[in-house]
Amino acid sequence: QVQLVESGGELVQAGGSLRLSCAASGRTFSSYAMGWFRQAPGKEREFVAAVSRSGSNTDYTDSVKGRFTISRDNAKNTVYLQMNSLKPEDTAVYYCAAGGRYGRVDLVRTRLYEYDYWGQGTQVTVSS
Repeated sequence: QVQLVESGGELVQAGGSLRLSCAASGRTFSSYAMGWFRQAPGKEREFVAAVSRSGSNTDYTDSVKGRFTISRDNAKNTVYLQMNSLKPEDTAVYYCAAGGRYGRVDLVRTRLYEYDYWGQGTQVTVSS
């Protein structure tokens, strides 16, 4: 069982930056691939970024490539999402997720069904 708690979401102007954090409970954090997803009002939850168990591989949805960076610190049981050059269309609730326990250490997971544990979400609002 893994519990995930996101933080760092807030109201920011377009062009600004935020760093989201997701703290995981337990001693098995490094066993899981991690991902960030987001859900805007009236829309389905969508993939944003993912990082492999080792942290060596990452993947991003096209709309955030070059602006967002996912990273993890296995010693601190935390995954981060650095978001730069924010746009109004980035406004959403952002969720972190853990999945693929004991899978390949270099594998990134981009699909919702590959994740077993989810945080409660943190609101990011980008004003124009």
